[in-house]
Amino acid sequence: MTNLNQLNLQQARTGLQAKKFSSADLVKSCFDQIKHVEAKINAFVSTFEKDALKQAESVDINLPLGGIPIAIKDNFLTKNQLTTASSKLLENYFPQYDATTIKKIKEAGAIIIGKTNLDAWAHGSSTETSDYGTTKNPWNLNHLPGGSSGGSAAAIASNEVIVATGSETAGSIRQPASWCGVVGFKPSYGRVSRYGIIAMKSSTDSPGSIGKTVDDAANLLEIMSGHDPLDATSIDEGAWHKPEPLKNLKGLKIGLPLCYFPPEISPEVKQSILDAATTLEKLGAHIIELPDVLDPKYSIAVYTILQRSEVSSNLARFDGIRYGHDRSFFGEEAKRRIMLGTYSLSSGYYDAYYTKAQKVRTLICQDFDRQFSQVDALIGPVSPTTALKIGASKGQAMFGEIQDMLVEPSSIAGLPGISLPCAFDRSGLPIGLQIMAPQKREDIVYQIAKIFEDNTDYHLKNPKL
Repeated sequence: MTNLNQLNLQQARTGLQAKKFSSADLVKSCFDQIKHVEAKINAFVSTFEKDALKQAESVDINLPLGGIPIAIKDNFLTKNQLTTASSKLLENYFPQYDATTIKKIKEAGAIIIGKTNLDAWAHGSSTETSDYGTTKNPWNLNHLPGGSSGGSAAAIASNEVIVATGSETAGSIRQPASWCGVVGFKPSYGRVSRYGIIAMKSSTDSPGSIGKTVDDAANLLEIMSGHDPLDATSIDEGAWHKPEPLKNLKGLKIGLPLCYFPPEISPEVKQSILDAATTLEKLGAHIIELPDVLDPKYSIAVYTILQRSEVSSNLARFDGIRYGHDRSFFGEEAKRRIMLGTYSLSSGYYDAYYTKAQKVRTLICQDFDRQFSQVDALIGPVSPTTALKIGASKGQAMFGEIQDMLVEPSSIAGLPGISLPCAFDRSGLPIGLQIMAPQKREDIVYQIAKIFEDNTDYHLKNPKL
C-alpha cells in the first residue's frame, strides 16, 4: 500500500492488525511525506528516523498504539532526545527522563518520529515566535497555522504523521486545530499530567491531543490521561475512556452564547457556526441562545496578567546553570512577558493587578457554572477569523490574546473542549467548531463532536501540497 501516511489512527491500527502493512511501512511512509513537504511546512524541530525505523521492527502491534507514528510537541520532555521548547536557549538540552505523558505513550507502543515546532516557550498563537522558523499552514503556505501547537496541527494536516500531542494554556490546542482543519481535544485541567512538560502557566496548562478525526484525538487522550502522583494538580481518577457514540442528540441542551460572536468576527466564521448549530439541531439537540454569558473580552485582561505573572516565575529556573544557555538567549516575546509578569507581582502592584485578575477569574468560573445549570454543553467559534497571513503577529503584542479570546474563558476555567472542522471559507481555509462542557465531562464533548463529524465530511478534505 502507498500513502499510508494519509490513514487516520483507526485505519492504521486496523491495517496493522490485519497485517496489510507493517509498522516499518507506516513509519517510512510518514518520513517520505516529511521529506516531501517539510521544507514547505517547517512543522518539526527535530526528527528521529533511524531510531523510529529500528523501533518499528520490533514493536508489539497489539498494544493500544502499537506501531503508530506520533509527533510530540517540543515542550514535552523526551529522554535523551532534544527538547527545546522552540527556544535556542535549550538548543542542546537532552532530558534525562520522560514526561509522564511520554512514558504512557511509549508504553502504549507508539513510535515517536519527531518533535514539533511551537511558539518559543508556548508564548503565542501563530508559531511565528519560534527560534526555529515559522511553521506554515498546509492549506495556504502564505498563512499561519496558529499556535502555540502550530507544528503539531500542521504536521497532522499535511499527513506527516498519524497523531500528535499538543498543550493548551489559553487556546493552544484548539486554535491551531481550527486554523489547520484538524481535531484538537483539550481535556479538563488536571486530566492529563503536566509532569515533565515545560511549564508556561501552571494553573491552566493542559496537555492534550491532535488528530485527523474525533476518535483519533479521543483515543490518544485516553492513553495520556489518568492520575499522576508526580503532579500535585492531577485529578485523582483513573484514565478517561471515551463513551459509546450517540445515535442522536435528543434530550441534549446545547447553549449558543451570543457574545461569542463579537464585532471582530468574520461573517463567514459566524455563519459557519450558525450552520453547525442547525446541523446539531437536526440531529436532535435543543439549541438555546444564551444572551447573558460573561463577555469573553474580560478573559483577555485576566489571562494577560496571570499568564505573564506565572511566566516570570516559571522561566526564572532557566538561568544558564542547569539548562542550556544563559538568559540572554530568551527571545523578545519571552523577555516582554517576564518583565510584565515581574511588574504585576511586584510590591505595590500585586493587589492592583494579580489579585484583581484572580477575582475576575473566579467570576468567569462561576459564570460557566451558571450556564451549565441550564445547558449540557456550549458551542461557538474557536477564533474570530480563519488563519491569518504570515507576519500578522509582528509588532502585535496582544495578537495571541485577541485570536484566542473565544477559547481563553474555558481554558481559564479548566474546562474540556474540542475544535473540529465545520466549514471552509471562500479562500479554502478551514473553520473550526468549538464544543465546551463542564469540568470532567469530556464524554459530552466527545459525543457531540463525534456525531457532528459522522454527519459531515469536512474532516475528509486534505490540503494540496
